[in-house]
Amino acid sequence: MKTKPILLILLLSVFARVVHAQEAHTGEEIRFNTLQPTLKEVLNAIEAKTDFSFSYNPDILPLEKKVILSDESLKVSEILKLISDNFNLSYTTKGNIIFLKKRLDKEGGRVFIHGYLRDGQSGENLIGGTVYCPTSSTGALSNYYGHYTLQVKAGEQVQLIYSYVGYQSQMVAFDAIGDTLLNISLYPQQLDEVTVTASKLESIQEKVQMSAIDVPMELIRSMPVLLGETDILKALQLLPGVKSGTEGTSGMYVRGGSPDQNLILLDGVPVYNASHLFGFFSVFNDDAVNHVELLKGGFPARYGGRLSSVLNVNMKEGNNQRFQGGGAIGLISSKLYVEGPIAKGKGSYMVSGRRTYADVVSRPFMKRSLGEDKLGYYFYDFNAKANYHLSPKDRVYVSVYLGNDEFYSKQNSSVVINNSTYNNTFDYGFKWGNKTAVLRWNHLFSPSLFANTSITYSNYDFSLVNKSKSHRETSDGNAKELYGLNRYQSGIEDYAAKIDFEYNPSNTHSIKFGTNITQHLFSPGATSIQSNQEIDTTFGESTTKAIEAQLYVEDEFELGSRLKSNIGLHSSYFLVNGRQYPSLQPRFSSRYLINSSVSLKASYATMVQYIHLLTNSGIGLPTDLWVPSTKNIEPQQSWQAAFGAAFELNKDYEFSVESYYKEMDGVIEYKEGANFLEPTENWEAKVEAGWGDSYGVEFFLQKKEGRLNGWLGYTLAYANRRFNSINSGKPYPFRYDVRHDISFVGNYKVNSRFEVSSAFVYKTGIAVTLPIARYETDGVSIDYYGGRNAYRMPNYHRMDFNAIWKKEKKWGERAWVVSVYNIYNNRNPFFIEKEYSEEEGRSYKKVTIFTFLPSVSYQFSF
Repeated sequence: MKTKPILLILLLSVFARVVHAQEAHTGEEIRFNTLQPTLKEVLNAIEAKTDFSFSYNPDILPLEKKVILSDESLKVSEILKLISDNFNLSYTTKGNIIFLKKRLDKEGGRVFIHGYLRDGQSGENLIGGTVYCPTSSTGALSNYYGHYTLQVKAGEQVQLIYSYVGYQSQMVAFDAIGDTLLNISLYPQQLDEVTVTASKLESIQEKVQMSAIDVPMELIRSMPVLLGETDILKALQLLPGVKSGTEGTSGMYVRGGSPDQNLILLDGVPVYNASHLFGFFSVFNDDAVNHVELLKGGFPARYGGRLSSVLNVNMKEGNNQRFQGGGAIGLISSKLYVEGPIAKGKGSYMVSGRRTYADVVSRPFMKRSLGEDKLGYYFYDFNAKANYHLSPKDRVYVSVYLGNDEFYSKQNSSVVINNSTYNNTFDYGFKWGNKTAVLRWNHLFSPSLFANTSITYSNYDFSLVNKSKSHRETSDGNAKELYGLNRYQSGIEDYAAKIDFEYNPSNTHSIKFGTNITQHLFSPGATSIQSNQEIDTTFGESTTKAIEAQLYVEDEFELGSRLKSNIGLHSSYFLVNGRQYPSLQPRFSSRYLINSSVSLKASYATMVQYIHLLTNSGIGLPTDLWVPSTKNIEPQQSWQAAFGAAFELNKDYEFSVESYYKEMDGVIEYKEGANFLEPTENWEAKVEAGWGDSYGVEFFLQKKEGRLNGWLGYTLAYANRRFNSINSGKPYPFRYDVRHDISFVGNYKVNSRFEVSSAFVYKTGIAVTLPIARYETDGVSIDYYGGRNAYRMPNYHRMDFNAIWKKEKKWGERAWVVSVYNIYNNRNPFFIEKEYSEEEGRSYKKVTIFTFLPSVSYQFSF
């Protein structure tokens, strides 16, 4: 019984000695060479001259701020009290370790956890990554620059789970003492690893945004390709609600809209013509692309200027850890990219290029068959991007895209007429291309307020040149030379500045607002004629200047645990030749959770488009002209309403069904017989404004992760147009009105070295106009046409296949890619050709250009 108080006395004695020793230890004096050292210098001096060491989060301590000392020689205890008072810190001592933390202003308050979500191998920002707090069932998404913000309860231990599709999830636990900057790096997931499904935040049924599809770039790169060229736009054509137009082309017709009604953004800069090779390939080189997102409806207020869709394409930022690169050699082109750090961990660059070489390879054969005549075509792309961290709160980006297509033909001939020799040369060619550039600054005003400021430039130009030269020599030695030059040019050039803000006052409330202004320079088409016969004339349109300004605000919030909404207003203004067009465009989208796996969604959006595209029918020649709204041609307007449901099936599959209805007013069309090269008329006299509508239902089942991934989609859709002077003023089907559209995309990773993929598409034929009778007037045969687009081309279907063999090498990795387009050789129609003979009368023949088409490419990375 007496041993207990003796033991207690001994323990108290030992504790007192420890405390006394600790107090004596903190009573040691530290001498400094200056009275204004930085906090980091103070902590380093204490660690160097005592047995103490410090534990703290460097992101929340002002290490570079100066400490004002009262004397050059102070006790450790005095220094600790000084820095805790000056910098609002608290400290505790356990043994020889001093723990420094930010002092709470009030217990039980809220603090911000924020930072950037990055790829651990390259340092690239991860867009749309998730941060989830299981204890509070709250979370956040990383934005287009990888930044996230999350509020948690102060004073508690917080457990956060970070995840991204295709990456290993990471769990972090710490005490939420104060606002904390926490940058997290995730690493790509190995084939046999299991994803932490509990970390998935805002699955399809939880997102308020509808009609949006995010396609992983890895899936796009593994899909079957045409002629060995991975194409982002062709992959998107396999999604519900997106039509492909003519076979093999990369144009997009979204929910009954035209190609000009798609807002295509490359790093936030509009791209006005996204096609190469007469429309068969897009301008997006997959080696340079990091993220792709398509919005078909329910547009947030931050987007404006188009009626049908928004396509966001973000370029890679480059590896800020090490130098690496790669490329591919295909049947029609080759490409190469390199990336690396500017300063390790602080900045990086990426450069990528692609060029066709068909013109170079075929030149010897052409010379053999054509002699001195020349015929050729090529296209190229160049992408470059760099970024640098100026500080933890500031980052700058610069990115550039250059692309061009050129077709050229040169013919030489020599003839003798009446003892005179004529040496003739004819040069014909056309080219088109895009240029974009952006300078961007990200700034973090506070953990809850993020800003992005951009200055952008965009240019699209098209030119057609026809040169002729004739040298005449008579038998008596006299010579005379004639030459002529016909040139047609058109284009659009933009200079713009914008600023966007993201404010997150809480986990259930997010506000985005911003403004931008753009100066458009339109060149709708000018034809110049020159010769040495004193002819120098220009017809057509001169450059037209226009100003477009936009201002928006959108508020996303939760009402209870089931209802979440996004309400916004987009205001725009267009000034051209003294005519003003102001507009207010309300936007709304909402979702209601029936349970944790099922939700109902609805959206409504009005849109205004101030620019128009004059489109010639054909196979995709770049003769389309961008023109502004004028006093006579008003802006295009639309409204779209959608309703649907979203499900999550077994945590791996996402399923959605959406119905929509859209009306469009002010859409324009060439009048019957109008010619874009006609120099004697203003373009406004060649077109007519009309009305259109579209409606349908879309089904979409998608699996993004695992050995097997891909999607299955089905669309039932209707699209119509109506113009006063076309089809007798009656509504008629839009050319790309496709009633039924089924698509399947599947990718299976057999192991880390081998994977296969397949794509299948079936759709009913597009609408065409065909003559139904033929008669003669004054000896001239004339076709009589029925209703506009009253007939259908045959149904279209094909299956494609792709296989990839990878192998690790000492220098990196190589891969062979074998693709087959239209594997069962279905003769799908490219267009319908009219034939007529006296014996058989009128007949039609379908013309096919893409049958069974295998291709192979060699890819490498180092």
